[in-house]
Amino acid sequence: MIASVLPTYSRAPLSFVKGEGSWLIEADGRRFLDLGAGIAVNALGHAHPALVKALTDQAGALWHTSNLYEIPQQQALADRLVEHSFADTVFFTNSGTEACELAVKMARKYHYDKGAPERVEIITFEGSFHGRSAAGIAAAGSEKMTKGFGPLLGGFTHLPFGDHDALTAAITDKTCAVMVEPVQGEGGIRPLPDACLKGLRDLCDQHGVLMILDEVQCGVGRTGRLFAHEWAGINPDIMMVAKGIGGGFPLGAVLASEDAASGMTAGTHGSTYGGNPLGCAVGAAVMDTVTAPEFLAEVNRKSALLRQKLEGLIASHPEVLDAVRGTGLMLGIKCKAPNMDMVNAGYAQKVITVPAADNVIRLLPPLTISDDEIDMAIARLDAAAASLA
Repeated sequence: MIASVLPTYSRAPLSFVKGEGSWLIEADGRRFLDLGAGIAVNALGHAHPALVKALTDQAGALWHTSNLYEIPQQQALADRLVEHSFADTVFFTNSGTEACELAVKMARKYHYDKGAPERVEIITFEGSFHGRSAAGIAAAGSEKMTKGFGPLLGGFTHLPFGDHDALTAAITDKTCAVMVEPVQGEGGIRPLPDACLKGLRDLCDQHGVLMILDEVQCGVGRTGRLFAHEWAGINPDIMMVAKGIGGGFPLGAVLASEDAASGMTAGTHGSTYGGNPLGCAVGAAVMDTVTAPEFLAEVNRKSALLRQKLEGLIASHPEVLDAVRGTGLMLGIKCKAPNMDMVNAGYAQKVITVPAADNVIRLLPPLTISDDEIDMAIARLDAAAASLA
């Protein structure tokens, strides 16, 4: 008999009932150090006072009206995002998957309105992950994502990760956009080098192609800058954001330049819940915290500390662990033992990590993790690795 919850997840036998900062508390009282943060969602940890206050204050006033009306909280968050990014305009969604759907529509509508309706093809890359909607799985293109779900949405060209010659050759008169994650998350914590992002920006400009960045996992301070592409000194035309922007509340957004968004006029897109007062009140509190000058400096300091300690951990367990990769507090450990063995060994040591492709475990702790908690994390990962030796 099928379970009352559709069995599409392979769940760990853990039931968390409370969260405090970098910690999750199981129903039986055990405390787990959370290095997953809900897959980079709980950017400020669990039950952050500013987010709790923003949510409860708004909940006591107004939950939902509709996008038929002005929503002051939505306007306030959009203004913050425009102030702190390349963007001129923002559309709010409930998730990164929904952000992907709009990014695809926006790019194709842009060229249609410019008199080039044949420009519909979007170039994406092996190992990418852009959500599990029809557009998202078609964009990723992997058999794991698409098998059994055909016919797939057309118009996507899939290229090997990091193959510059293939990219140059793939751009044609039908290409409308290139969509890429500055740091692949599900794909195994694979950063795109700054030089490659710069080269991609130049290539897009040369051919009149829009650059879409998926910063759903790597954005909102995760890499030590507000958005990961800032390290390369370039701007996209369209960017997908979610996860950390809501600090745990379902919230996503598409940020765009005025030119890239020019085709999205009244009636071309919409959302029932996107940009609701609750989500935007929390998102504004996240932005207030993450954009404080000292906050990102601390993320960079802590990421250097964590990475240094991880290098020592790997050196201590060469038969189990192979290498550290990533940037900021978006780090991965390439394993020699099966990565799920390491994840499960971590559960036994009360530390949470997240598996990814290429036999990697992801470390995506709250950006608020303390130095003491980093030391505890290394100690627990050390014990987990030792148990697999």
